Amino acid sequence: MTTYDFTEIDDAIEQGKAEFIEMLQKLLRQKSISHTGEGMEECAEAVRLLLQQEGFHTTVYRPGAYPIVYGEITALEQTADTPTVLLYGHYDVMPPDPLNEWVSDPFEPEIRDGKIYARGAGDNKGQFLAHILAVRNYVKLHGGLPINLKILIEGEEETGSPSLADFVADHRELLKADLVYTSDGPKHASGAPVVLLGVRGALSVRLTSKGAAWDNHSGNKGNIVPNPVWPLISLLHGIRSGDGTVQVEGFYDGIPEVSEADAEALRRLPFDLDDLKRQVGHDGIDLDGETYYRRLSLEPTFNVFGLHAGGRDKGIIPAVAEAYLDVRLVSGQDPLDMYAKLERHVKKHAPGIGIERIMSVPPSKTPIDLPIIRTVIETVTEACALEPVVQPAMGGTLPDYVWTSVLGAPSVIVPYAPYDEANHSPNENTGIADFLEGIRCTYHLIRRLADSGDGE
Repeated sequence: MTTYDFTEIDDAIEQGKAEFIEMLQKLLRQKSISHTGEGMEECAEAVRLLLQQEGFHTTVYRPGAYPIVYGEITALEQTADTPTVLLYGHYDVMPPDPLNEWVSDPFEPEIRDGKIYARGAGDNKGQFLAHILAVRNYVKLHGGLPINLKILIEGEEETGSPSLADFVADHRELLKADLVYTSDGPKHASGAPVVLLGVRGALSVRLTSKGAAWDNHSGNKGNIVPNPVWPLISLLHGIRSGDGTVQVEGFYDGIPEVSEADAEALRRLPFDLDDLKRQVGHDGIDLDGETYYRRLSLEPTFNVFGLHAGGRDKGIIPAVAEAYLDVRLVSGQDPLDMYAKLERHVKKHAPGIGIERIMSVPPSKTPIDLPIIRTVIETVTEACALEPVVQPAMGGTLPDYVWTSVLGAPSVIVPYAPYDEANHSPNENTGIADFLEGIRCTYHLIRRLADSGDGE
């Protein structure tokens, strides 16, 4: 295995550190709240100018509510094996509410104890800026890039990326790549780097049970007017057996066997049961590490995340009762197919209850044993001087399927933010050391892929 010298890039990062931090602070001052639209156009233009000044050929696309900023740089020398990498990030951020819980202004970055606090610091401006600065330093040190590099930074991630799938489908040739590389989310709680090879899909559903045309007094009309809560509870009770098995016909169809490579990755993941109990606030959990990670990443879930009927301290028979469900899906399952199965179950067991699909995102998974994935894992190990936590899939949901299913490329997520980045929460932050390490890691990815010959 080639031994890599990091002296050049470490010296360049040290020399440019003050400028890099100021660049991030400037980007963080620019509001870009996709839920309200505040500052979105201005931030998209700021990102375009940033890419342009770093040598990217840029184009702005408008497939939805907010622009997609695209850039590319071609390798100095092209061969049949020259890899192409697509970097993905997003410039939109969540609203900063509740403002009274922020120690400092969410859009006026403040450095405290080695961290930069501001909305978007970790999610996702600090992470995609690390990619851009890695490119700057590679070109500065070597005169150009040894790989073809593309970057797509969108403005709708925090609202579910509603335009991304169609955009990728319409621009497959433009976006064609040997690898899609995303830096988003936090590192492991131990401080170790993380390599994620997939995400669970999601299906959100609303069930509606109706009784009378309006709420009625529970004393005056009790035993007379039907209460819609009872048939809803009966339906929910029948969906899961006592051991937690979901009774919807076909719920577990399509789930592949856990490969030996995935099983080995699960066994290697760090696990602390006592710490898990503290994290979730429940002492009754009794799992080993392999079971925990298998359930979290490779098994579907059925969850009731909301119930509503009537109100507190009201002696009424409610007219309407609603339940909100979310199903997390794994590779091999399709959210629209799952919705059809759930719809059949409801019509069979409670035909009077309405069902409506709220949102769905397919799952995504990249095989762990691909040569280019092995290269990424080795890259992260060498750049961070620490073996990463490699997880076959994360428990949550991102639009990763647009890369694996629509674009047809392997996809990997390597977070550059600290585990306590507080994304979506007050006092969001990124560590300065984490930000600079992200530059180092992306820089090393470029040269590692060039040396590996993992292109077409």
